[in-house]
Amino acid sequence: MSKTNIHPNIEALTDSGYQGLQYIHVKTVLPKKRSKSHSLSQKDKKDNQRLASNRVVNENVIGMIKRFKIVSDRYRNRRRRFALRFNLISGLYNWELNM
Repeated sequence: MSKTNIHPNIEALTDSGYQGLQYIHVKTVLPKKRSKSHSLSQKDKKDNQRLASNRVVNENVIGMIKRFKIVSDRYRNRRRRFALRFNLISGLYNWELNM
């Protein structure tokens, strides 16, 4: 619905909130869900854990950027400066990682 295109060669690591994306994008990885009658196998649990550990890095970066309120609130300044400010915030985050 958002009309955001994902390149077909990119693997999308998602959580269960993106169910249905696998029908639009072939390389979507969703966690396995248990049913009422069948629990998850050990392999499925390991796969879900591996997926979550890969996603947590991205989630932490998104949370840090949201702290600056540039993507969590409506951006009310000039659009042409959005990229500049976003890059500055990303640079601050990267600089903080190296300290």
